[in-house]
Amino acid sequence: MALKFTIEEINRRADILPNITLGYMVYNTRGIERESMRGVMSISYGATDVTFTDRWRFPYVYRMVPNEGYFHQALIQLLKHFGWTWVGIMIEDNKSDYVKRELTELITSNGICVEFSYKFAWDEWEATTDWEHTILRSTARVIIISVSKDKLMAVLAFIHGNSSLRRIWILSITYLYADILYNDLAEILNGSLTFLVSAGEIAGFHGFFLSANPAQYPADPYINWIWYNRFRCSNSLMEQKTLNRSCGYLGNETLASLLHFRQLDLRVPYSVYKAVYLLAQALHVLLSEKTSHGAPTEKARLERELNPWKLNHLLRNVHFPSSSSQEEIYINEEGEAPGQYDLTNLVMFPDQRDRLLNVIKVGSFSTVAPDQLIVSDSAILWHPHFTETPQSVCSDSCIPGYQKVSREVEFSCCYDCVPCAEGHISNTTDMEMCIQCPEDQWPNDKRTICIQKITEFISYEDPLGQSLAAVSVLSSLTVILVFLIFMKYHKTPVVKANNQTLSYSLLLSLTLSFLCCFLFIGRPQKVTCLLRQVTFGINFTVSVSCVLAKTVTVAIAFNATKPGSKIKKWVGTRVSLCLVLLCSLLQVGICLVWLISSPPFPDYDTHTYTGKMILQCNEGSVSAFYTVIGYMGFLSGLSFIVAFLVRKLPASFNEAQLITFSMLVFCSVWVSFIPAYLSTKGKYMVAVEIFAILASSAGLLGCIFIPKCYIILFRPEQNTRRCLTGKHLQ
Repeated sequence: MALKFTIEEINRRADILPNITLGYMVYNTRGIERESMRGVMSISYGATDVTFTDRWRFPYVYRMVPNEGYFHQALIQLLKHFGWTWVGIMIEDNKSDYVKRELTELITSNGICVEFSYKFAWDEWEATTDWEHTILRSTARVIIISVSKDKLMAVLAFIHGNSSLRRIWILSITYLYADILYNDLAEILNGSLTFLVSAGEIAGFHGFFLSANPAQYPADPYINWIWYNRFRCSNSLMEQKTLNRSCGYLGNETLASLLHFRQLDLRVPYSVYKAVYLLAQALHVLLSEKTSHGAPTEKARLERELNPWKLNHLLRNVHFPSSSSQEEIYINEEGEAPGQYDLTNLVMFPDQRDRLLNVIKVGSFSTVAPDQLIVSDSAILWHPHFTETPQSVCSDSCIPGYQKVSREVEFSCCYDCVPCAEGHISNTTDMEMCIQCPEDQWPNDKRTICIQKITEFISYEDPLGQSLAAVSVLSSLTVILVFLIFMKYHKTPVVKANNQTLSYSLLLSLTLSFLCCFLFIGRPQKVTCLLRQVTFGINFTVSVSCVLAKTVTVAIAFNATKPGSKIKKWVGTRVSLCLVLLCSLLQVGICLVWLISSPPFPDYDTHTYTGKMILQCNEGSVSAFYTVIGYMGFLSGLSFIVAFLVRKLPASFNEAQLITFSMLVFCSVWVSFIPAYLSTKGKYMVAVEIFAILASSAGLLGCIFIPKCYIILFRPEQNTRRCLTGKHLQ
């Protein structure tokens, strides 16, 4: 009917093929492939097979519909739009394995999993329940039905028999026919989706179609077939004997009275309409070219010169607007119409009396548009079983803070969601792998963002830092007080008998030792990291060297009093000062080598504590650090041994006993320091070192100077030469 209408319309127009009347003959088009290879021109209105896109094999095949490859593209974008990653496919057995494989591979290559791809064997489908069990056991809520219109009824019958089976059906048919919309089983398709070939308006066709009757077109087999099936009448004499009535007796009966034709789908007629117009325009261009050269246009010459290769050239270059819809009609390089579809929703309204499926356009797909797929989500009416937009996934999306871990199955869409590991986050859904936070950051409780780690170091706001600083200040003030006492009473026997120069040097180094604790407190900086171990090491070396010099002085003084002694010339302050200077310079040399080769620097530790970043000084060279400590240990051990050997000298040289005890305390502190230092981390490691500095310095101060201050201040009667030479200090 569309072919008849279009040809009659063209023949009435004076601007297309003037003085030429088009006619037509109807053939069976199933041999389109064979006829094309023989050089016969074909313009199809319904062939969608991708095979015909091969222009080398089918140079004379043109189509006014897009190939099914465009439908597959639209299908993929639709699945992605709704996030449907878990689908099933039902495909007809007469479709090639290539089509089935291509569709499955296309879907899976876009991150969508196919739970099942069932191929119907229609010859024996009634005898087997395998395909029924496949669908019933499936968990995919979206199923793609790629079967013909005739087989679709059989599928719907099965679905109708399983009322609990609720799925979203996506039909691969690109045209809808009346028997689908009005079938008793059509309710099953309520809420389903399908891409239909885009349709345009054909002015006057609807009225033409509904008013056509056998009396008007007695030779048209299609009209006679419709009336024979719908009104049970015929104009054929043989059929009239069976039906006992002629169509002429129906009076004013028309197709408009039939329910199936009230909602007429113009998609197939529109494709026919465009195909006829395309050919007519090509012939019109050919005719115009001949008349422009003044050549005759008689029918015989036109038929003689009308070759397929000429039409091929013209058909590929014809562009013209449709007279009805103003759509630009043309054929692309693949010999077909552009991929344009209407996304339609098949809906049956609850208050609807007839069982009519309404076709509602809810979107569109066009390969020539910037946004190929446009969907109006709010316009879609799902099956009443679904209260919201249905989801079809094998596994729910992994929320931020989790990552996907594939299960031991063949489907990549099936996975488990596991929390991100420590130090990692995921800030979007369905992340394949969590992101590791920078070293100075840590995940929040939900592991969705990285936050700054809590920095830890001994600060002046910390009670521990405040306590150590207070002890350091008090100890320094105590040393200064002792120094002032010695300065005030520098002429007394107690002060004079203890080598004033060494005593003052020792007090000065002890003061600096107490104060160097401030280099360990506060945020580690480049300067403090460079100075703190070096300052501590040199100050303590001076202190221990002074103690060693005092002990050596006592030993020299005792032996110098023996008759005939040759070491009298060593008695005095020169030897002791040289000894202090020599021992200290060795430590200074070690420290210089350390600073030059591998100096300490500010660093941070992000691995010891979870969620904390320990700010610390990296010593640069651990061996250099322990060399400094070892050298101090050697000097203190040597001082202890010398002091222990001279501890029983006469009372006038009784300072050796105090030195022995002070070095015992000093060595005990630093021997305990090593395991304690190695077993602690973070700010407590620094606190252990500060405590060792304070304790060992306090041991030297308390054991060597406090007893003398006690005599000076509280027992002045013992601060005489007679008492010092007559008995031991009590």
